[in-house]
Order: sequence, then structure tokens, then C-alpha cells
Amino acid sequence: MLWVHEIDSLRQDLLARRGYTKGKHPEYQRRRDMNLPIPEFPVPSGYTIRALGDKSEHPARSWVSWKAFHPDEPDEKYEGWDWYANVQRAPLYRRDLDLVAVAPNGEHAAFATLWFDDVTRTAAFEPVGTHPDHQRKGLGKAIMAEGLRRIRDLGATLCTVGSYSEAAGALYASLGFTEYDLSEPWVKKW
Repeated sequence: MLWVHEIDSLRQDLLARRGYTKGKHPEYQRRRDMNLPIPEFPVPSGYTIRALGDKSEHPARSWVSWKAFHPDEPDEKYEGWDWYANVQRAPLYRRDLDLVAVAPNGEHAAFATLWFDDVTRTAAFEPVGTHPDHQRKGLGKAIMAEGLRRIRDLGATLCTVGSYSEAAGALYASLGFTEYDLSEPWVKKW
């Protein structure tokens, strides 16, 4: 699979001549200028938003990620949380920008990780998700708004986020991510 910008007709024509076809699920590479006002989205009653704690919270953070991105998979397919230590070893990782929403019962309900580059003064959300049991309460908006405030205070001038679904696109647009570039997958069956 190759990704091609929607207006790159030269590359699209070349791939079509080589037997590739446009695939499904394009990626919207959304961006927002940090000079735009950050909307106020209240944290739902009983929930708190804070930075991820120490290593003891890796299992909870990993589990909420699994459920957010695999809501219909059986729990037996979950492969554990060891991978999360690798996330924290990545360049530009900052624990203060690895946010979690905690439910009234103490469980992690949502998450948003921001990557901030102080040289280019840009930031990116990756990933963002909410456990299915906590969706439709405004947690996604609230946690992302908190993240935007944090990177604004660090001096960010631009923030990006990628999306594939209409629901994610609507969430991001509500936070000012209305400009985007569209990358389309091109695939070839061998």
C-alpha cells in the first residue's frame, strides 16, 4: 500500500497505470493554528484529567487503549501492556503531555498523547481514544482541550492530528482542526 495526496494526479495516474487502485479509509491529516481560541469543554462530573502516573499505571493506560481501538474484540485477544514502556522511550515523549481521563471509580476512561517539538514549535496528538463505556460524555473534547492548553503554554504554534473516521473528524473539527490534507491509500493485489 502507498499513500498519495488527493491532489497528486501525476502519482495517482502512475499508480493506476501500474495496476494500483484507490483503497478505502483515507487519512485526514488535520491541523490547527495555535493562535485560534481553545474551546472550553468542561470535564464531565466525577471525572478528572491529569498526566499519566508512573509505571504502575501502564496496565490501565494500555487496557483503555485496547478497548478504545478494539471495542468488538474479545478480551482474550488483549496482548498485555509491556509495549507501553517503549512509547515512553520515544524521542519527544513527555509524561506531562500523556494525558488520561480518570472515571469516578478510578479506572482510566480516555487518553490523549501529545508529542511536542520545541524546535519547530509544533505538536501532534497521537493517539486519542475513549473506552466505549465512557463515550458520548464529552471526555474526548475535554482531554484534547486540556492538551491544547498545555502545548499553547509551551509555545506551540501549530498542532496536528490524523483521523480516518467521520466521528473522529467531527471531534477534531470541534476543537479547531478544520484544515486538512487528505492522503488516500493505493493498493495493488499481487
